[in-house]
Amino acid sequence: MTIAPEEDRLNAQIAFAVEIDKLKRVIRRNHLMDGSRRENDAEHSWYVGLLAMILGEHAPAGTDIQRVVAMLLVHDLVEIDAGDTFIYDAEAVAAQADAERAAADRIFSMLPGEQGAQMRALWEEFEARQTVESRFAKALDRFAPILANHHTEGGTWPLFKVKASQVREKVRIIEEGSASLGVYALELVELSVARGHLSE
Repeated sequence: MTIAPEEDRLNAQIAFAVEIDKLKRVIRRNHLMDGSRRENDAEHSWYVGLLAMILGEHAPAGTDIQRVVAMLLVHDLVEIDAGDTFIYDAEAVAAQADAERAAADRIFSMLPGEQGAQMRALWEEFEARQTVESRFAKALDRFAPILANHHTEGGTWPLFKVKASQVREKVRIIEEGSASLGVYALELVELSVARGHLSE
């Protein structure tokens, strides 16, 4: 039996939909803000996408927020294969790019040609941080764990012996995407230090 092109296309889309469900199994270091359990990658992607909608007014003028949302929904799909990389683990970060690129090759190629290319382009844009949209998206990606750690008495910071200087370094990425969110994130860091939840 011959499969019609549109049916073949749908089958590829459904196969991709089934594949990306695996993102729910990728566990991050951060805890939920109620401290009950660790967050998974799908929850993180959903959350930062909503943050883009909520905090869009803090992006530079002219930023395409819908593109930011799309970028954030796609940005961690590669972690289905590559796993979550703890940003304070220098050795893991060094190996991250190659692992994630190989994952992108496999995962986005599951979609019909132009759809796969569109999603791959969003992921590449996020990684490159050369557009206002990608810098704002990256800022939110970095802002979310700082907010979570602040609301869980330091969360992963004391657990993995993260220092305030390391967190301030990540705040610079937030500042690149949003000056006001950068200021707010730095205030959270200093408040966490003052409360003894983050060591100098």
